[in-house]
Amino acid sequence: MYLTSRLPVLVAVGAVPVVLLSLAGTDAWLAAAGWIVLCVVLALVDAAAAPDPRLVRVERSAPVRARLGEVVEVSTRLRNTGGRTFRGRVRDAWQPTAGAPPQHPSIVIPPGESRVVRTPLAPRRRGELRSMFVALRSVGPLRLAGRQARIDDVGAIRVLPPFTSRRHLPSRLARLRELDGATSIQVRGPGTEFDSLREYVRGDDVRSIDWRATARSSTTMLRTWRPERDRHVVIVIDTGRTAAARVGDGVRLDAAMEAALLLAALAQRAGDHVHLLMFDRVVRARVTRHDGPGLLPAMVDAMATVEATLIDTDWDAAFAEVRALTSRPSLVVLLTAQDSVESSRGFLGSLPALTARAHVLVGTVADAPAPTAERPDVDEVYREAAAARAAADAGRVAAAIGRAHAEAVTDTADDLPPRIADRYLALKAAGRL
Repeated sequence: MYLTSRLPVLVAVGAVPVVLLSLAGTDAWLAAAGWIVLCVVLALVDAAAAPDPRLVRVERSAPVRARLGEVVEVSTRLRNTGGRTFRGRVRDAWQPTAGAPPQHPSIVIPPGESRVVRTPLAPRRRGELRSMFVALRSVGPLRLAGRQARIDDVGAIRVLPPFTSRRHLPSRLARLRELDGATSIQVRGPGTEFDSLREYVRGDDVRSIDWRATARSSTTMLRTWRPERDRHVVIVIDTGRTAAARVGDGVRLDAAMEAALLLAALAQRAGDHVHLLMFDRVVRARVTRHDGPGLLPAMVDAMATVEATLIDTDWDAAFAEVRALTSRPSLVVLLTAQDSVESSRGFLGSLPALTARAHVLVGTVADAPAPTAERPDVDEVYREAAAARAAADAGRVAAAIGRAHAEAVTDTADDLPPRIADRYLALKAAGRL
């Protein structure tokens, strides 16, 4: 049972005759008590006359997956199996991060019929969103009170990473097509694969002339080359405590996911095999043996529920997992935050064992430099000094990564994904991948 806002108004209306009776010399408390008892009786009778909400059956209809930042609509069908018309309100109990509207819609369901309540959701974070029940309230004829019930019916939506870095994909695919020989631009370098023959035109590299094919034909023939395919690209995302640090409007882990998705989309189009590993001390997500159009859906589905953990990453175990994914990785991309000399000792100690087997890129998300004030106060001076100290430490770690024969790439959350993709294309163009 619940009470509506009409009952307090009804009780307050009785204050007028009570005051008049007290002025006339009548016992006011007796009149007040009688009025309150009457209001309570009316409320109980009204609640008893309200339809039973437990006779309403609930059927959910919702998309299984949604992308963060997009509005999705879930439908709840309510069927009245009772013999009286149901009048009341319905609340679908989605968690607050689902972004459901605060209003609870009113609904009228005649006996034996059904109505559909549509709820728009604007998720504010990725992961599993759940609604464990639907709450129904029916109101009595006098609208003073009513009955309510909780109907257990679980609804769930998996919110995927937004993949905002996809805007960089068309320009990188155009460059990849140039490397593949789909346009007039051809590349040649050590480690590339022979593609086809074509006629020589002015400006081509004479070292690419195929003299045997030229001797068999009446024109000068030129060999074209394309980057090697079927390489193994392993992307490792650090989910340890450094991934929980806020960078810009999000956390480092989300920016690392954007870089991983852009690189995976590009490598998949280039014909390479992509493996994903999310790790701190245990494997949080693993995607392997997915090629073609199924790669990105598998990756975003695996990433959706992973959150950063406040523990240090075990890099020896992480690199052992990399070796378990593939025995011959061509490129390993480590998306982590190695910007402190003290906390990077374990990482730097384990890195040479990996660089001896593959080309390694270490991508780090950093904050954009804050603008310098013309007349800084004391707090701003300390902030700038702390930022300078952090930049100096990050530079020392990057130098140590270079001495371990790996490449360090550091940039903001928006600029790191295209930089990683550009470095991948540069390695393809140079024949090193």
